[in-house]
Amino acid sequence: RWRSVTPVGQPIPGTRFIAFKVPLKGASNQRLTPTQKFTPKDLIAAMKALNVELGLIIDLTYTTRYYEVKDLPKNVQYKKLYTVGLEVPDNATILQFKKCVRKFLWENAGNGK
Repeated sequence: RWRSVTPVGQPIPGTRFIAFKVPLKGASNQRLTPTQKFTPKDLIAAMKALNVELGLIIDLTYTTRYYEVKDLPKNVQYKKLYTVGLEVPDNATILQFKKCVRKFLWENAGNGK
């Protein structure tokens, strides 16, 4: 399924949210064709092409194996929330997500992040 998903969506109207598939580190990209590869660098380039300043990544995967956080720009905040695929997260995880978003929006009220 990952291969058929569009790498980066469009900003959700009226929000600062933009969905994107999980970028993959080099080793994970080896079995993909050049057009299927999607790395953290590709993510940043895609955001620039959309004229979007990426400010926060909330990683909702249940693993840390896909990419290295150190490969993300230092000016991008990062939050890891372990969620099981194809399942609705529990209330505690949903609350963590909400708190993370509220904090980010409050801290960045005056900019376009």
